[in-house]
Amino acid sequence: MSTYITEIGKRAKIASVAVKNLSTDVKNRILRECSETLKENMDMILEANRKDVEAAKAKGISEAMLDRLALNEKRILDMAAGLITVMGLPDPVGEVVSMTLRPNGLQIGKKRVPLGVIALIYESRPNVTIDAFGLCFKAGNVSILRGGSDAVNTNAILSQLMRDILNENGTNPDALIFLEKTDREYVNELMKLNDYVDVIIPRGGASLIDNVVQNSTVPVIQTGIGNCHIYIDKLIDDEMALNIIENAKTQRYGVCNACESLVIHEESSERIIPKIYELLTVKHGVEIRGDERARAICPEIKPATDEDYYEEYLDKIVSMKVVDHTPEAIDWINEHSSGHSEAIVTKNYNHAMRFLNEIDSAAVYVNASTRFTDGAEFGYGAEIGISTQKLHARGPLGLHELTTIKYIIFGTGQIRE
Repeated sequence: MSTYITEIGKRAKIASVAVKNLSTDVKNRILRECSETLKENMDMILEANRKDVEAAKAKGISEAMLDRLALNEKRILDMAAGLITVMGLPDPVGEVVSMTLRPNGLQIGKKRVPLGVIALIYESRPNVTIDAFGLCFKAGNVSILRGGSDAVNTNAILSQLMRDILNENGTNPDALIFLEKTDREYVNELMKLNDYVDVIIPRGGASLIDNVVQNSTVPVIQTGIGNCHIYIDKLIDDEMALNIIENAKTQRYGVCNACESLVIHEESSERIIPKIYELLTVKHGVEIRGDERARAICPEIKPATDEDYYEEYLDKIVSMKVVDHTPEAIDWINEHSSGHSEAIVTKNYNHAMRFLNEIDSAAVYVNASTRFTDGAEFGYGAEIGISTQKLHARGPLGLHELTTIKYIIFGTGQIRE
């Protein structure tokens, strides 16, 4: 284990003792000042981000990945607003979830406490730096942040601004530690830092997440890739369906809650598929890869491979499958989905309820875009990621998901017989 990573772990553990005991008022004051400093230092942040974007362009990364990386004034203001929202949320730390009285007079309760030291390994999106810090800090945790090399200049500035505010308020600045060294060897060491790190959260592409899940000895909260589906049922409002598809696929291509696969009921297929082609391909330049039934209706659609139906494209590509009925659609989605977000567009109440009950994903929608699977949209102010696992947390990771339970027991001298 390198001295660099070991020392970071020690610093984080020391800071966690102080951070977990901060009052709600102190945490909220710091979050407010962090929000203000983002707005006050916007030019500095944008300049650092410009360097990252130019370097990324020189590497030839895709348009969708550039969109994830690039900041503008609105995105910085959104980051600042997210901290204010987190500030306004109830502090989960210290909440007594339950209290029961046993026959022997013992009172046994459950109380929310911080997880401790959370390491986040993520790619490209610099807003994650602020979201992760804000949520971890409000929930009484220390955050070790290791962003991708593409955003190293932006993340370094954002982290330093947060650390400066912590320091100015007499709080250990190691409540946030940013790993400026992006070499993979340090990530591998971080994943073995059991003595100092309580939880690791990976957020990024499939290869990053798989590497952490398979190699970490520190417990992992697994955020998942987003092979999100929209199922167009038999009875639909065509205009609603097209609006939802357009938003879910084209608003932003490089995000995990974008639609990557369309499933079409055969009785609406001949009418709706040409409209989808006109909308996505002609208007937005999205390549549709479909099965034989879809291509029989619209020959311009390219043939899909088996692998296409499992793919998170994060690009101007979408797969398409025609099915005979709703049960087939549900089975198809459960088989091919990554467990992130799925939607049904329908006028049939029974089909909607069956879809909600039988689809095994973290978020399931009726007549709405998958793009809403987001901590801010769910009222959490921000999120650290979207968990697609089922133990401890599922869906957007907000404040409550960054705490755990401690049992508290009150007695009057009881001893066990």
